[in-house]
Amino acid sequence: MEDIIKIKQLQKSFGKLEVLKKVDCNFSAGGVVGILGPNASGKTTLIKSILGMVIPDGGEIIFKGKSIRNSFEYKKNIGYMPQIGRYPDNMKIGDLFKMMKDLRNVHDNLDNDLIIAYGLDKMNHKAMHTLSGGTRQKVSAALAFYFNPPVLILDEPTAGLDPLSAEVLKDKIIKEKEKGKLILITSHILTEMDEIADKVMYLLDGNIKFYKVLSDLKSETGEQKLGKALTKILSKDV
Repeated sequence: MEDIIKIKQLQKSFGKLEVLKKVDCNFSAGGVVGILGPNASGKTTLIKSILGMVIPDGGEIIFKGKSIRNSFEYKKNIGYMPQIGRYPDNMKIGDLFKMMKDLRNVHDNLDNDLIIAYGLDKMNHKAMHTLSGGTRQKVSAALAFYFNPPVLILDEPTAGLDPLSAEVLKDKIIKEKEKGKLILITSHILTEMDEIADKVMYLLDGNIKFYKVLSDLKSETGEQKLGKALTKILSKDV
């Protein structure tokens, strides 16, 4: 598969804290990459750099052969689900989706799967401030997939979702992967990554500790579960 995103020598500091330390990696089409690591390891800074929400201090991000520096056009190719979605309190669900269509000027080839699966089409009249945290997560998930982008970046996507809704989202992720899309997921839930990830990247202190095909990681460690494989490979350096 071709590389959609290439990251070269990416650096970012916040004050004296060096969050990304000359990170190099490539992401190719048609797979799910689980981006793992402890808190403050650089996961969120990495994905926000790809999204253009954080400006790196050094290095380069190439999206489909072009640098993203000073570019906004490439963002149309990415669906993003934040860990916590923030929306205008008084805006109704139906108006939010209409506004996004108008902003993007896209009204065809829309993906309504999650809107229907989560029953959001029956909640168009509800204002965002009246929704539970879980329902807001469902809105965020539906928006991420809505414009049928070739790349999806999902930040802790099942946090706040009930188990059945989380299963719906995992099924959708697998379905989109099978269409050849690239899906990057940050998560602390290793059992979920075990189910849906093809590759695992582990960040630690701003460096990529390893970036491996999940089946290879399991073979190397002799473990069948991602959690145990991670424990074994990380304990070697303790």
